[in-house]
Amino acid sequence: MLDRTSLRGYLNPGKLGVAETLDLLTPQGEHREIGLEEVRSVYFVREFTEDFEPERKTFLSRPKLDGLWVRLKFRDDDVIEGVVPNDLLSLLDRGVQITPPDLHGTTLKIFIPRSALTELTVLGVVGIARRKTPAPSQPGLFTE
Repeated sequence: MLDRTSLRGYLNPGKLGVAETLDLLTPQGEHREIGLEEVRSVYFVREFTEDFEPERKTFLSRPKLDGLWVRLKFRDDDVIEGVVPNDLLSLLDRGVQITPPDLHGTTLKIFIPRSALTELTVLGVVGIARRKTPAPSQPGLFTE
C-alpha cells in the first residue's frame, strides 16, 4: 500500500489495469475491495513469505529479457528497474507490469499503478528481433 503496509492474498491478474479497484481474496478467505489509488505495487510471488521485496532493485548489467528496460520512480522517490513488454499499448493502461531485476528471487512480476509513479524512463530496448532476410532461392535439381 502507499503507506508501506502490505496485504497478502490472491487476485485475478487479468483484471489489473482494467478496473479501478482490486478484488483481493485473503488467505483467510475474506474478500476485500481495494481502490487502485491506495496501492503502491502488487507483487506476484512464488509463495507467501515475509521477504517479498526483490533484493536488487536495479540490474547489475544490461538485462537479457526481451522488452523495454525501464526505471520507475515512485511518489516517495524510491526507484526500481524492470523489463516491460515492448508494446506501448500496454503502457497506456492504469499501470505497468514489470519483471524485476532479481529473476531468482521470490517475486516473479510486479504491477505498479500509474497513480503510484512520478516518472517512467526507458533505459534501453533489449532483445530486439532481427529482420529475417529471405533465403536465396536454389534452382531446382530435378525440374527441367
